[in-house]
Amino acid sequence: MGSVAERYNQSKINPQKLALWVAIGGIVMMFAAFTSAYIVRRAAGNWLEFKLPAIFFVNTAVILASSIALHLSYTGFKAGREARYKGFLVVTFVLGFIFVILQYYGWVALNNIGATFTVNPSSSFIYVISGLHAAHVLGGIAALTVALTHAFVLPFKPTFRRKQRFELVVQYWHFVDILWVYLIIFFMLNGS
Repeated sequence: MGSVAERYNQSKINPQKLALWVAIGGIVMMFAAFTSAYIVRRAAGNWLEFKLPAIFFVNTAVILASSIALHLSYTGFKAGREARYKGFLVVTFVLGFIFVILQYYGWVALNNIGATFTVNPSSSFIYVISGLHAAHVLGGIAALTVALTHAFVLPFKPTFRRKQRFELVVQYWHFVDILWVYLIIFFMLNGS
């Protein structure tokens, strides 16, 4: 059965994973506050109705593809398939950058249809919420940079510690992907 200390260590939550989930909880609360404020402000009137430019939906496909690529990288890592692990990690990194670039072009498209940052609260909310999300994606890209450094600088060894570190990156990246899908659905249902 094992000693009391062994059982305690087995049931203990990884402190880095706990910190990540606390941070994710804070991020969820922040975006919940912004989307709630969006709904309240929309009900107050003086709200410009417009369709989100199509590039935002292309961006959704890009971020979902990045999540799939990172999952394939992670399963490759766990299975000891180095080429799959590294290849899909690079794909995820590139798709993350493409997402941020397309986000910028989404803002340009909003501007081109007259939905500038200052024209109406409806467009201001889109810029702020999507901009905050893009900042969190950039944080994920920073974590991916560390994961890429581990992948290409350190010898390939799927150790327990490296698996735990990589899991943190995977969980955060999947979170920002799910968050974006929520935001797109929210904007569609609330007639941005």
